[in-house]
Amino acid sequence: MNPNRTRRLTLAAAAAVVLSFTGAACSDDGGGGSGDGDKKITVGIKFDQPGIGLKTPDGKYTGFDVAVATYVAKQLGYKPSDIVWKEAKSADRETLLQRGDVDFIAASYSINDKRLQKVDFAGPYLLAHQDVLIRANDNSITKPSDLNNKKLCSVTGSTSAQNVKTKLAPQAQLQEYGGYSECLTGLENGVIDALTTDDSILAGYAAQPEFKGKFKLGGFKMSNENYGIGVQKGSELKAKINAALQKMVADGSWQKAVDENFGPAGYKNEPAPKIGVVVQ
Repeated sequence: MNPNRTRRLTLAAAAAVVLSFTGAACSDDGGGGSGDGDKKITVGIKFDQPGIGLKTPDGKYTGFDVAVATYVAKQLGYKPSDIVWKEAKSADRETLLQRGDVDFIAASYSINDKRLQKVDFAGPYLLAHQDVLIRANDNSITKPSDLNNKKLCSVTGSTSAQNVKTKLAPQAQLQEYGGYSECLTGLENGVIDALTTDDSILAGYAAQPEFKGKFKLGGFKMSNENYGIGVQKGSELKAKINAALQKMVADGSWQKAVDENFGPAGYKNEPAPKIGVVVQ
């Protein structure tokens, strides 16, 4: 065979190999951030918390965490259509990150030492507080100790209710239901006097159209909950997400998301937290 022809064939084969690798890289749907339609980013959120993270019956996703995650994804190079939303239940969040099932999680995810042993956090992007939700016309509960001898509701296994019971109002009559919606029904019907969890979650429920004007927040600030965006340990995404969060605050998008999702409940939000500063 002609040596020159052999060389041309070898070069052609090598070019084909390079092209095949290039093609494989372009079709990768991992979190690279090109936003060119070929790539996707998987984000964990709550599916059942109105105002925070909610999957609606028509398959849409709404809430403050959804707004934050969408903004962050855009800064990473992804269009809204590139986002794959995945439910991140409280008990599953660390596992989802450790297994690589999601790229990041924005799901009312409070930063604490126990979680920091397993995952990293960007943020915080919201400072929430444990609070109570009461009926709008109830003026008998103006401070935490007023919960003594009142029927206090939270979800089964909640640390929020135990915190009230052990530290603030030992005589509170604790009622534990399967979900917040059941507590809200009880509160609306007068079977329950107060519902306790993070004020952001309470505001999200109270802001729903069907509850407009029925409930109010106590404003008690019984704990500090620093919401962060969870990423894998050592992930380079942490720094990129922090930059995106800073931009979101600076251009007004953060406050707009707060007002749209919590405003109808009269939620008096804290100013946007400083990145890397966890309030104890």
